Amino acid sequence: MTAQTDTLAPVSALAHDLAEELTTNRALLRFATAGSVDDGKSTLVGRLLHDSKSVLSDQLDSVERTSAARGLDTPDLSLLVDGLRAEREQGITIDVAYRYFATPARTFILADTPGHVQYTRNTVTGASTVDLVVILVDARTGVVAQTRRHAAVAALLGVPHLLLAVNKIDLVDYDEAVFDRIAADFDVYARDLGIGEVTAIPISALHGDNVVTRSERIGWYDGPSVLEHLENVELDSDHKAQGELRFPVQYVIRPRSDELPDYRGYAGRVAAGTVRPGDEVVVLPSGRRSRVAAVDTADGTVDLAAAGDSVTLLLDDDVDLSRGDLIVGPGQTPEPVTSFAVTVTQLAEKPLLPNARVLLRYGTTLTRALVTSIDGRLDIDALRFTPAPDSLALNDIARITVRTADPLPVEDYRPGGAVGSLLLIDPADGASLAAGMVGDRVAALHPERHAAAPEETTPAEEDWL
Repeated sequence: MTAQTDTLAPVSALAHDLAEELTTNRALLRFATAGSVDDGKSTLVGRLLHDSKSVLSDQLDSVERTSAARGLDTPDLSLLVDGLRAEREQGITIDVAYRYFATPARTFILADTPGHVQYTRNTVTGASTVDLVVILVDARTGVVAQTRRHAAVAALLGVPHLLLAVNKIDLVDYDEAVFDRIAADFDVYARDLGIGEVTAIPISALHGDNVVTRSERIGWYDGPSVLEHLENVELDSDHKAQGELRFPVQYVIRPRSDELPDYRGYAGRVAAGTVRPGDEVVVLPSGRRSRVAAVDTADGTVDLAAAGDSVTLLLDDDVDLSRGDLIVGPGQTPEPVTSFAVTVTQLAEKPLLPNARVLLRYGTTLTRALVTSIDGRLDIDALRFTPAPDSLALNDIARITVRTADPLPVEDYRPGGAVGSLLLIDPADGASLAAGMVGDRVAALHPERHAAAPEETTPAEEDWL
């Protein structure tokens, strides 16, 4: 056993060093793929994994055997990511698949979203925390309704970077005019969405043209490959750490021990901003002010915590705090309100009706709420809200007004979901009904298209609140 332990020790140390290098020395890019059915999204993801040497040998062997059994001359790389197709064949709910790979330049987390229109809700889930979205289009069909829908979702979520991959360029004889027309059509729509810059790349995921390496068969294109763009796109990794502190309290820690008789810590995850010992903070909804005495972690006390860090805050004063309360910076303090507008994407097949009783989760707060009105549904082509429907159906993007039983310190949605994101829940079975962003996101993109606010209505069932 000693000899075996001695043999394994260098391997363990090497694995530790490699893990440390991947997590500390390389920037992390989160990105999502989106596209219509049969645009070649699975093949693109498979090609990225294969050509960047991020596929294990046994996985590749399995793909080669399956491809040969189907009579194919070359491996079908879409099989590397076809777990979603297997789920569809079994009638299982199709969800977002997350894949991880790395190159010498960066590490990547890929949210692989299904392409069918009925799964647009999953595109919302997959794109909600990413830095970049890759939207695929078929060179033979160009920009279609689902392309516009995915671009609109990315814009509403505030995704900072968009990459248009014009796939199957080989099936139009690598025609530059076809690529230019599709890129121009998409660019017009992107400008209407308020998206400042779109990178368009002609690719053939099947043959590997411009996916990982640049293609000699597309001599008229002198830009980067898809992977080169992913490795070099500028990241605003600190955007959540900017601005005022937002710290939703998840749990109050009161250990019963002689060593820490007076310990009272407020545990949670920093949603936005930074926090240090000595910082002045405001506790919501009470509005009381205090100062941070210490910032504790599982590894001990630290001098700074930033967005994304899970920590425990200790305050100078004995403040009455519980799960669902919010600790914020002293500057722009959100005012707790009970009625506000929300832009939602319908997640459930069950229709969402006006005056519906729901549970609303905002941060760590869970409260009763009423959908007091449905104010309009988004027209993907016109990029404005159309007259209010009678109800919201699956995948509808709409503006609604909600009224809550408890005052909530809500504020307009920020890209990346640092603040302003919420969930509507069916109180009967706990199912998610809709994902929401506080405020009118379409108005934020296009103030000139903002429709007049609906007249105030009285909830039909006040007893719910």
